[in-house]
Amino acid sequence: MTVGKTDEIKQELARKVENTKAGTKLKKSMSIADMIKVMEPQIKKALPEVITPERFTRMALSALNTTPKLNECTPMSFLAALMNAAQLGLEPNTPLGQAFLIPYNNKGEMECQFQLGYKGLIDLSYRNPNMQIITAHTVYENDEFEYELGLNPCLNHRPTLGDRGEIRLFYGLFKLTNGGFGFEVMSKTAMDDFAKEYSKAFDSSFSPWRTNYESMALKTIIKKALKYAPLKSEFRNALSTDETIKNEIGADMSEINSENIFDTVYQEECA
Repeated sequence: MTVGKTDEIKQELARKVENTKAGTKLKKSMSIADMIKVMEPQIKKALPEVITPERFTRMALSALNTTPKLNECTPMSFLAALMNAAQLGLEPNTPLGQAFLIPYNNKGEMECQFQLGYKGLIDLSYRNPNMQIITAHTVYENDEFEYELGLNPCLNHRPTLGDRGEIRLFYGLFKLTNGGFGFEVMSKTAMDDFAKEYSKAFDSSFSPWRTNYESMALKTIIKKALKYAPLKSEFRNALSTDETIKNEIGADMSEINSENIFDTVYQEECA
């Protein structure tokens, strides 16, 4: 993003928060942490009732502390990713694993990428009143597993109580209140190939693929299973924000265009 465009966005944000109780405006010299504090009225409007602005701000500052490289991200990309999480009602970079803010070296500039977590996807799915069950599991070498497609699809998984061996495959399934259901099965080899091809954060030291591989695999297989489910537009919009970098803030983050990603993610060994 050009300097001129960044300044333009900051000026617009400054106008939006001009009437805050602190009377503080956004300035180019502000740190990300300071900008978050100024943006609290904006964040409050986007948050669900179960998360207070104070708690969300603490989580954001905690993310900056636990992943110091986020401090080097462009303020607007960080705030956009943060606002994305806020509008979805998901907690970023916490042990809950709902969402992640990841530092990303994009076109020579450090930016922040928003990623849905496995548990965040489950939470969003259950907000659909027609969803009765949605789950995903890992199948190991010593488990009993069989599935069949066709006119009478079925899936059976009996985990062994002893040593389960190495990971063999993953499956995700859903069942609706009207009895409809669907599932998807994927081998570990296919999962690894998929992640390397479609997730530029796969090899990043900060990537959930590296720090929490199984959860990311389960998220992926659930997304594949949901291709067969009747999804509401709100849910599809939420999915569209996964693994995106944005440099603008709006009332609906799903409507903001994502940045093109060209470079590889930041890795500790390159620091």
